[in-house]
Amino acid sequence: MVFNGEGRGRYGDRGAKATSEAPERRSERPSIGLALGGGGARGFAHIGVIRTLLAHGIEPDIIVGTSIGAVVGGCHAAGRLDIIEEWARGLTKRSILGYLDISLTGGGLIGGGKLASRLQEKLGNTSIEALPTRFATIATEVGTGHEIWLTRGRLVDAMRASYALPGIFPPVYLDGRWLVDGALVNPVPVSAARVLGARLVIAVNVNSDILGRSMIMAGASADPPLEDHTPERRGLRTLFGTENLLRRQFVGGTRRPGIPTVMVDAFNIMQDRIARARLAGDPPDVMVNPRLGHVGWFDFHRAQEAIEVGARVTERALEEIGEAVAALAPRPAPVTPAVR
Repeated sequence: MVFNGEGRGRYGDRGAKATSEAPERRSERPSIGLALGGGGARGFAHIGVIRTLLAHGIEPDIIVGTSIGAVVGGCHAAGRLDIIEEWARGLTKRSILGYLDISLTGGGLIGGGKLASRLQEKLGNTSIEALPTRFATIATEVGTGHEIWLTRGRLVDAMRASYALPGIFPPVYLDGRWLVDGALVNPVPVSAARVLGARLVIAVNVNSDILGRSMIMAGASADPPLEDHTPERRGLRTLFGTENLLRRQFVGGTRRPGIPTVMVDAFNIMQDRIARARLAGDPPDVMVNPRLGHVGWFDFHRAQEAIEVGARVTERALEEIGEAVAALAPRPAPVTPAVR
C-alpha cells in the first residue's frame, strides 16, 4: 500500500527499460493532475470542481486526495462520482446522526464502521491498481509522522486511513502501520501529484478562508447551544442513549464548546499553517479556492451548497486552466534541414 518512488515503471518512470520500439505519440496536452485537499463537509465542493472540469473536456490523468479529497477523488477514479454525489445531496441532519456510531474506547469518538460499510457497499473490493485513473491517497503514520502515499491495495482501506481525523475517527492499521488523516502532513497534496507524473497540477483548497470562523455546526451558530434536559423518569437507557451522548459530545454546553469543536478547530489551525507552508514551497499551476469557511466540518447536510460553490469557482478558473494547458503542452520537435 505504500508508494516507493524508486523503480516506477508506469507513466515514463526512471525505472523503465530501454526498448527499440517506436516511441508513443506525444499527447497534445500535458498530463493533468488533480490535488484534492481535506476539509470535512467542505470537501463536497470537490464534486462540483470535477463536474465542471469534465463538462469542459478537462479529464485528470492523475488524482491525489487527502481526507475527504481522497474519498471524492477515489470515487471519481473508480467511476462512481454519480453515486457519491447522489448520496451527498441526500444527506440530512437526521441521516448524518445515523453514521455517528459513538465509541469512547476505539481511539476516536466515532467508530467509523457505518461510514466504512457504506463505502464498502458502493466500492466493494476495488483495488487502487485496477483504477483506470492513476490515484493515491495521503495518510500520516502514527508515532513517526511519516507521510504515507497509498497507491496499492483496497480503495476503501486507503480512503479510511486518509480521513481518520485524530480523536474523531480511530487510526487504521495497514501494512504494519497505524495511519491517521493525511492532512497532518500534506493537506493539499500537490507534491504527490507531481511525483506521480502530473505535468500540470490543479489544486483545490477548501480551507482557504476558515480562520476566525466556527468549524463545527457553523450553519446553526446563530442558535444557542442545546442544554441538557434529562427526560422525566425514562431510565438509564434514555439518559445514556445515543441522542444525549451525541448532544454532549458534538454540541457542548452553553459555557464551553464540545470536545470535537475544540479538536477540529485546533486541527484546522494546524492544517492551515501546514498548507500555506507547503503550497508556498511547491505551488500548483492552478489553485482553486472555494470560499467555504461558513460551512462547518460536520455540516454534511449542506453538500449541495458546497458542490455549487465548487462548480462556480471552477468556472471562474477555466480561463487560467486553459492558459496553463497551452503553456505546458508538449512542443513539436524542431525540423532539422537535411544535410546534403
